[in-house]
Amino acid sequence: MLTVESLLTAVLLPVALGVVMLGLGLTLTVADFTRVLAHPRAVLIALACQVVVLPVICLGLVTAFSLAPALAAGMMLLAASPGGTTANLFSHLAGGDVALNVSLTAINSVLSVATLPIVVNLSLAHFAGPSAGIGLQLDKILQVFAIVLVPVALGMLIRRLAPAFAGRMRRPVKIASVLVLVLVIAAAVLENREIVLDGLVFVGPLTLLFAVISLTVGYMVPRFARVNRQQAIACSMEIGIHNSVLAITIALSPALLADAEMAIPPAIYGLVMFLPAGVFAAVLARRARSGVAASPAG
Repeated sequence: MLTVESLLTAVLLPVALGVVMLGLGLTLTVADFTRVLAHPRAVLIALACQVVVLPVICLGLVTAFSLAPALAAGMMLLAASPGGTTANLFSHLAGGDVALNVSLTAINSVLSVATLPIVVNLSLAHFAGPSAGIGLQLDKILQVFAIVLVPVALGMLIRRLAPAFAGRMRRPVKIASVLVLVLVIAAAVLENREIVLDGLVFVGPLTLLFAVISLTVGYMVPRFARVNRQQAIACSMEIGIHNSVLAITIALSPALLADAEMAIPPAIYGLVMFLPAGVFAAVLARRARSGVAASPAG
């Protein structure tokens, strides 16, 4: 018999995330995927940073901080998570190429179906040892696929067939999904509050540092590769603002990892990342305005 807590995590959590991804799909079109052909350099650099560079950096950080295996695996899960819709908002505030953000979010959501299980499998094997078992096997990869990709595709189909309906549903779907997710995650945190409080001491500074590094790498690497400023801002926000909700869902869901301790890093990151992201956006926006103001004089 399901308890209230297990009902929340086993049923409502994946359903709520599915609704979130459906809402994302309602904002996407095929053009969001094909648009990347116009900016291949920016897209390839951003994806390389997301898929390769950040997991390597995160591995170095969790090793340096000597995190417990579950917390270390949770940090790696966070590092492998794609950017979320929040990245689009911060990109807009910072003067970035929001259209590129939308395209990167769409592509990252698809890629994460493959990259997330790989990173989590390798992390669990490395930190917890082979005896701990592999958390995401083929059947669970398919479950991640169902939770992430299928709702996105359904949302895109609805937008294509009924664009007016999709426009009307976008806001209520988003509000409903956020409310349910907040309820479920709050219940899970309350149920495991001792673990969360213990982990906060060790993980809080690390998640803050990881957020700063992610934003910096996401901006500086494209700029060194001669990507223009607007696109570099978009890359920074997409790479620096991870979808912590997706990571929390995968960690908590009994059908996937079922490990509350692994959910601690993405949960804490979801709270602390607003500070560095806000500061970063403000600095980039000010630099952009200064550049525009200075250009006529130059």
